[in-house]
Amino acid sequence: MFRGAPSWKQERRLWARGCRLIAGVDEVGRGPLAGPVVAAAVALRAPIKARWMGQVRDSKQLSPRARERLDPRIRAAAVDAAVGLAEASEIDDVGIVEATRLAMARAIEGLGGPVDHLLVDAMQLSVNGVPCTAIVHGDALCYSIAAASIVAKVARDRMMAELDAVYPGYGLARHKGYPTPQHLAALERLGPSPLHRRAFAPVRRALERAGV
Repeated sequence: MFRGAPSWKQERRLWARGCRLIAGVDEVGRGPLAGPVVAAAVALRAPIKARWMGQVRDSKQLSPRARERLDPRIRAAAVDAAVGLAEASEIDDVGIVEATRLAMARAIEGLGGPVDHLLVDAMQLSVNGVPCTAIVHGDALCYSIAAASIVAKVARDRMMAELDAVYPGYGLARHKGYPTPQHLAALERLGPSPLHRRAFAPVRRALERAGV
């Protein structure tokens, strides 16, 4: 995993070409067995010149406390930020890759106005004809994508904590739907909930054992 600091290199290149508003886009939640895949779009007109920006990294490199601290600062400093998601049922219908694109498109469409260019973590998008640059490891290399990764992660973690109260027993607030030993044991004991992705192998096996 890349552990250096992200930079403004990609954004500065686009601003120099005349792009006024750039949106960094990233997702979280492709790997879990339960819950939505969630994406965020963070729109910027210029680099955020704040000391806390030096703490921004790929969300996977940050503690929950650090993400919670940075999320409202990113939202306040950005021109706009929005979150989109695709539910478990949509993931089952179209597959996780297309569901991820769907969540990203919804985040972009949730912005208050059009943007001139998209910087997306590792995925090519076509949303309303907006030019897009896909950057492998973009959440580690590019500040706007890293910011989006934090906003998406905080949003999804909060959703899963709320859903834990609706579907108790699985431990969703702790593992956020990822296939931990605790989650797999709960899935074996309780069977899948409406939040579970039936197309994913451990959930499919649990359904088969239950005779569903």
